[in-house]
Amino acid sequence: MSAEKRILLVSACALVDTDGRVLISQRPEGKPLAGLWEFPGGKVEPGETPEETLIRELHEELGIDTKVACLAPLTFASHSYEHFHLLMPLFVCRRFSGVPTPREGQALKWVKPNRLREFPMPPADEPLIPFLIDLL
Repeated sequence: MSAEKRILLVSACALVDTDGRVLISQRPEGKPLAGLWEFPGGKVEPGETPEETLIRELHEELGIDTKVACLAPLTFASHSYEHFHLLMPLFVCRRFSGVPTPREGQALKWVKPNRLREFPMPPADEPLIPFLIDLL
């Protein structure tokens, strides 16, 4: 058996607009997995719940606000990378205030769920797509 890997808890959000499209963002140059598209979110900090992480990250990354009651858990990803194991709950959010605006140099796109596979994503994000297609 390989050496123990630490578990990294990351919370992700499928923001859904009134047309049933999902927001994805492209990782900017200089970050790991740069150029790949992903669902907004980030690392869960000590003392935070996954929902609190999303509220913080959506505000920091996109300038939008939401509440815990507006975040519905959908599924999760469990994926081993070389140096860590990623555990990533995916929440769906249809109610938020503000217009998503890239605040960290990332590109944003609203995409119909059945077109998400056209965008290269990190390996942990890809298995989440069928759940979004079924939902939307």
